[in-house]
Amino acid sequence: MRKKQNYRWEHLSLGTCYYPEHWDQKLWKEDLQRMLDCGIETIRIAEFAWSKVEPREGEFTYEFFDAFLETVKETGMKVIFGTPTATPPAWLTDKYPEVLNCRMDGVPFRHGMRRHYNYNSPKYQELCGRIVEKFASHYAKHPNVVGWQIDNEINCEINEFYSESDTTAFRRFLQEKYQTLDALNAAWGTVFWNQTYTAWEEIYVPRTTIHNSTNPHQTLDYIRFVSDSAIRFCRMQSDILRNYVKPGDFITTNGMFGKLDNHRMTDECLDVYTYDSYPNFAFCLREDPKHSNNLNDRKWSKQLSEVRSVCPHFGIMEQQSGANGWNTRMEAPAPKPGQMMLWAMQSVAHGADYVSFFRWRTCTMGTEIYWHGILDYDNRDNRKLAEVRRIRDRIRMIDEMAGSGYKAAFGLIKDYSNIWDSEVDVWHQRLTWQSEQEIFIASQLTHSPMDHVYLLEDTQVEELLQYPLLIYPHGLLLSEQKAALLKAYVEQGGCLLIGARTGQKDESGKCVMTPMPGLLADVTESDVKEFTFIGPADDAVTMEWNGIETQTGLFNDILDTTGEKAKVLARYSSNYYKGSPAMIETSCKLGRVIHFGGTFTRENTKAFLEYTGVLSPWKETIELPEACELCVREKDERLYFFVLNYSDKEQEICIRRTMTDLDTSEKAEGCITLKAYETKVYRAE
Repeated sequence: MRKKQNYRWEHLSLGTCYYPEHWDQKLWKEDLQRMLDCGIETIRIAEFAWSKVEPREGEFTYEFFDAFLETVKETGMKVIFGTPTATPPAWLTDKYPEVLNCRMDGVPFRHGMRRHYNYNSPKYQELCGRIVEKFASHYAKHPNVVGWQIDNEINCEINEFYSESDTTAFRRFLQEKYQTLDALNAAWGTVFWNQTYTAWEEIYVPRTTIHNSTNPHQTLDYIRFVSDSAIRFCRMQSDILRNYVKPGDFITTNGMFGKLDNHRMTDECLDVYTYDSYPNFAFCLREDPKHSNNLNDRKWSKQLSEVRSVCPHFGIMEQQSGANGWNTRMEAPAPKPGQMMLWAMQSVAHGADYVSFFRWRTCTMGTEIYWHGILDYDNRDNRKLAEVRRIRDRIRMIDEMAGSGYKAAFGLIKDYSNIWDSEVDVWHQRLTWQSEQEIFIASQLTHSPMDHVYLLEDTQVEELLQYPLLIYPHGLLLSEQKAALLKAYVEQGGCLLIGARTGQKDESGKCVMTPMPGLLADVTESDVKEFTFIGPADDAVTMEWNGIETQTGLFNDILDTTGEKAKVLARYSSNYYKGSPAMIETSCKLGRVIHFGGTFTRENTKAFLEYTGVLSPWKETIELPEACELCVREKDERLYFFVLNYSDKEQEICIRRTMTDLDTSEKAEGCITLKAYETKVYRAE
């Protein structure tokens, strides 16, 4: 069982990201007062300002932020301080080039961007520890400081590390894990292509090879190593900060990015987790939103669900407030009127009690000159600032639901071993990424809210039993611990739905020599006789289920029963395996398992949700068109219904029981028209 989070916001509140070093000191007080006037109560500062405190090695000066904090104190603004370790100063990388990260071929990344360091450089760890201690010892006791952000977007930009320091640390990581080279060679299958290691010094982080094809089992361990390195780097800073932070102040970092166990990082290092939400990425010039079938900006609800699995009551450290873009990439249009509100309420609907806009004013210099903030270069009031004021008024009206929990109809199971293996294995990737997207889309279009449910080392069956249905789309890597947990869930009354390739591999990523679904076979009473991708020369494959033809996706396991309790629900109705079982249901004590031999589409997922009784659980309360999202939060046995219209057209909803519109405090019932991008929040009476 995971520990409870250490910090929660008591009320819904707004913030913004502010960089006093970018602006004339004469603007500071005016800026802070304008923020407060439009409901912004907290600012994040300093995460890129190492040189403002240590302009040269060993020379420390605090005057700049001392002066800024005096202005802060005058206005009453609250401050989240960032540790400045994402952008080491030029003097550091010039004097100590060993701190630089490298490409896979060993060429170092140079000064001039950000995140060009490597976590495992002893020198960088030393200097980071020192600057964090200097920041914390001087600023943490300030009465207006309320929290600390570690680094910035850990593993953003790049999450691969190939310096000499990384190789040294990788060897230590492997020695701790395997103890002996024999154990490592066995886990990595190094007998293949004559890769056997006879000394630890022969092992390196993955290096450039023909086709960039590295040993998959080595690469899987390397990803685990990268995650471990990032967490150790975060924990080093957290440990220092805890020596100085005031009681009631929090430690966070903003994510979430790849090759990182965010759950472990949160449990070991943080008080609360924060996320950076940029739904406008869906409308960048490189995208095709008119012809997209992935829900465009609405798909950020999937990411927010992931964040909620890490930290149920999270914050948004960077919320979209303008067009995103650098001078080198990511050209994008400005958010349309109403979209700032829509995206902010999307975050709140999924569990955010703090929303901080990026950024206060668009920067006039540097790579991010097109990453627009609330204000534009000219510093005049504009429609975005007016929209922030409306968001301020909105959160005041709905504040009673702060701290409420999200109500999901079912859960989508994930685990880090399978996430990381899908980065290594393109066969795995194609299945998993598509199935997860399609399950999410089906959940959205049918208004069947879902949670992401991670299988962690300390996950207990009680956590799983909150969900009447759990879908584990493609659990290729299956351990005895995960299998036992899932069996307990089924035996105690849950319904588990698994898809193709379940149980194909062990935790090292090697294929097992037992029939799939491997360690779950005794509860599924099923067997995979054969399997295949649906090739480009094939027509779509279907199965017949209760007289209805349903597609089975891009990969098919051909199934068979192995026990008396197993019942064939559907058979393939096309391709060479026509007539073979495609779906088998097996009862197991109080629950059941459904083994589906295919991959998930939005159509077959809808059928699964209906069959298992979790489809559209709120349809008797509220009816919505597909263009609108429904989120439900609960607090003190009261339900709050969020309705979000992502369309540029009016949408009609139908409220079937009397509710209260929290914006107006008036009763709401019957058919109601939502304007383009409009959102509504109702309290059930």
